[in-house]
Amino acid sequence: MRTILHLDLDAFYCSVEERRDPTLRGKAFAVGGSPDGRGVVASCSYEARRFGVRSAMPMGRARGLCPDLLCLPTDFDAYRKASEEVMARVRAVTPWVEQISVDEAFLDVSELGEPGRLIARRLQYEILNDLGLSCSLGIATNKLVAKIATDVGKMRVGTGASPQAICEAPPGGEAAFLDPLPADALWGVGPRTAERLAELGMRTIGDIARWPEADMRRRFGKHGDFLSQHARGIDDRPIVTERDAKSMSKETTFAKDVTEGETLRQTLRGQVRQVCAHLKKDGVCGGTVKIKIRWSDFTTLTRQFSIPHPTDQESVVLPLALKLLEQTWPDGRPVRLLGVGVGSLEVPQQLNLWDMRPAEEAAKAKKVDATLSALRARFGEAALRRADDLLDTSFQDSEE
Repeated sequence: MRTILHLDLDAFYCSVEERRDPTLRGKAFAVGGSPDGRGVVASCSYEARRFGVRSAMPMGRARGLCPDLLCLPTDFDAYRKASEEVMARVRAVTPWVEQISVDEAFLDVSELGEPGRLIARRLQYEILNDLGLSCSLGIATNKLVAKIATDVGKMRVGTGASPQAICEAPPGGEAAFLDPLPADALWGVGPRTAERLAELGMRTIGDIARWPEADMRRRFGKHGDFLSQHARGIDDRPIVTERDAKSMSKETTFAKDVTEGETLRQTLRGQVRQVCAHLKKDGVCGGTVKIKIRWSDFTTLTRQFSIPHPTDQESVVLPLALKLLEQTWPDGRPVRLLGVGVGSLEVPQQLNLWDMRPAEEAAKAKKVDATLSALRARFGEAALRRADDLLDTSFQDSEE
């Protein structure tokens, strides 16, 4: 029987801002982009949430809901430093720590011989009193239920105050703990899946758990198996203490929504060029190519292709990325964000060419890519461009 803690720093960016400027405490404020442009809310104080302000909301809309909202720019260096302070405290409790984001982590405290709630309370106290940051924790026998327990604890506190919640799912009672919760509280249930489940009469996690597994598999494929297992509180995933980079990507948020296909294709070409340059620099190749598109209403789609042999070649990645764009983007639909990524990274054991092409063509394409890379490295990115790479656009870049 394992004891897993899930730690989530409450309104983390805002907590860091309050720590260095105590006059912000008790005020409605948000951290993110400018309300006069295309900025969005990265984090908001609990006082701002009383007005309906939420993360990922356009900052202009947030200001409309809360006219007195203070808007602060992000300071990612400060957030990373604060995160490192917290994770150092966490790793002092146990070496079995899996950090999943700047403000979240799983801890396996099974071997400490203490009740999970006692460990959680002590850790929460230290982070608040020593570091000035609020956090909430979930306790369960596995990662899935521990994460949901954190969410449940926060919901019980309500909006308008920093939750500082601790919630435990009792060992052996995982299914009963999950039973009354809404279906979309379960990992893997997004809006579309929730809609399909509701059409079948499954509105709670308990409804999913009671549905025949074979029928879930028939309707949802392999994903149906995961839903059935997770709805019963079953999750045997271990704590992963180290992670290798699994993908490399580049995203562009446009200053204005883009509806022209050539602008999107041009943006994609530049992104692919940069991603492949990073792959070569790090000496890795990727086995999947994916694109990410966000519409003007903030709906986000990702689509990907698998590559027969891992590659770092622009001549391989670009046609697949353009094909994904063609299949995913309806002509004329406004696009807010476009990104491309190469995943399933590995260190090549030998030359990685896409062998679906004739060997002579593959070798020629590799030579062209090598020549382009060498010229750009010597004379700069603008020194040499492909014939179809001539359209200039104005956008803001962000890297993952």
